[in-house]
Amino acid sequence: MKGSRPVMARRWSFAVLTILCGVWITGDATAADSVPRSAPSASGAVPTDFSTVALQPPMTSLSAQPIGSYANGCIRGAQTLPPEGTGYQAVNLSRNRNHGHPDTVAFVQDLARRAQAERLGRLAVGDISKPFGGRMESGHASHQIGLDVDVWFDLDQPPLARDARERTDFPTMVNRQTQRVLPERFGPRQARLLRLAATSPKVARVFVNPAIKLALCQSEHGDRSWLNTVRPWAGHDSHFHVRMNCPAGSTACVPQAPIPPGDGCGQDLLSWFEPPKEAPGSRPPKAIPEPPAACLEVLAGH
Repeated sequence: MKGSRPVMARRWSFAVLTILCGVWITGDATAADSVPRSAPSASGAVPTDFSTVALQPPMTSLSAQPIGSYANGCIRGAQTLPPEGTGYQAVNLSRNRNHGHPDTVAFVQDLARRAQAERLGRLAVGDISKPFGGRMESGHASHQIGLDVDVWFDLDQPPLARDARERTDFPTMVNRQTQRVLPERFGPRQARLLRLAATSPKVARVFVNPAIKLALCQSEHGDRSWLNTVRPWAGHDSHFHVRMNCPAGSTACVPQAPIPPGDGCGQDLLSWFEPPKEAPGSRPPKAIPEPPAACLEVLAGH
């Protein structure tokens, strides 16, 4: 029995350690603990360039946290959209922008499956967010919290190798001189795809070129309620932009104001076709806002 005390002590230490580890693994993580950790490099330093760090395994909707607003924020626990899947292929993968909230990833995959089931075509999926969100180096001011995604209107793309998807020359759906859609490019398939996107329960808005919104307003003679979600915005003639609602329980996510009632086919839409009231470039550029405090750690190194 004399030699049993060290053995028993080791067993008790192991048991305590096991219990503590179990609590750490299964317990509710704090906001700080939910930040994906980076493994030290060979030199022992923790990398700070989050765009090059491999993501942790996919997280649940409850553990992913959008922080801030669509145009000024970040995301903890982003999930990666696989480069290709049923009914879609992601484009411009070199940008490393195919990461988002699990709701967004699930939306893309579901939309692609539904589009394939209706034989609409294969979706080309563009930017969602960077691995930890934040402001992109060029292009979008939004897409910062993993709740925005671009989908191209061209539905006739064959399966392509990943390097062949590095492109931005997708065709426009709009005659920019007449400010009307090109009927040989924008037709029933594109309109149906927009309706599928706009009627998805977690979608807040779908941004399209004003000419495309006008075409939808003129062609829809049945249920027009879904047109409310489709909003006119400059550009967006080659792709549409889907914005998801702030997920339930995401208290740090800043939602947009509710959309006014109606189908959105009235004066607000027609005002997009009026001559501009100010000369282009007459306003000074907006100052880039400081990210939310909770994002400073997440976006360190960017």
